[in-house]
Amino acid sequence: MKIEVVGPGCQRCITTEQNVKEAIKQLDIAAEITKVTNVAEFAKKGVMFTPAVIVDGEVKISGRVPTVDEIEKFLTT
Repeated sequence: MKIEVVGPGCQRCITTEQNVKEAIKQLDIAAEITKVTNVAEFAKKGVMFTPAVIVDGEVKISGRVPTVDEIEKFLTT
């Protein structure tokens, strides 16, 4: 599983990344987590608002910080 956290590096983006890592830890699943901070890449990936979380190429959350519970739900469905 490949998870991308998209955002310029603001506090909301940092919190999103921390929540993703916590969800992965709680679910005990293997995942590659990368950060996308290049604004030109955001649009290429279909992200108009940050922070965003992309799982295996699909935008799951955009424009807000997801909770750990929300992340767990979309990682397991």
